[in-house]
Amino acid sequence: MLEKYKVVYKGGQDEIIEKKSRFIATVAPVESEEEALAFIEAMKKKYWDARHNCFAYVIGERGQLARCSDDGEPGGTAGKPIRNIVVVVTRYFGGTLLGTGGLVRAYSSSTQAGIRASVIITRIRGLKLNIKTDYNGLGKVQYILGQRGI
Repeated sequence: MLEKYKVVYKGGQDEIIEKKSRFIATVAPVESEEEALAFIEAMKKKYWDARHNCFAYVIGERGQLARCSDDGEPGGTAGKPIRNIVVVVTRYFGGTLLGTGGLVRAYSSSTQAGIRASVIITRIRGLKLNIKTDYNGLGKVQYILGQRGI
């Protein structure tokens, strides 16, 4: 059976407000750690005046490379991403402390909002075949491929 998995095709951005704090989630598809780090730096420069720019990324078909940073927030409060994606959640502090549970909910909700604003596609693992034949053999090749569901 062919393996199916979802990936971000085109990134997006959305935000939520939680007790006057503004959480902006920016999502981008990435294929390498270098791309993820460059995106994170770009977001830090864009939102240089924000209190926090937390990030997480997972790269690889099986999530082989995963990194995250709570950027000064209590440990483990930034939420979890999906494969081949980088998410930066920018927080502008609104004056009210949210506590650990509130931070987890706010970062998770904003990440989900950013992902919903993105274009998600389903990929199917497959093979690429190169078959050489003349015009007379084309019908036979089509028949064999059809029998095997290819």
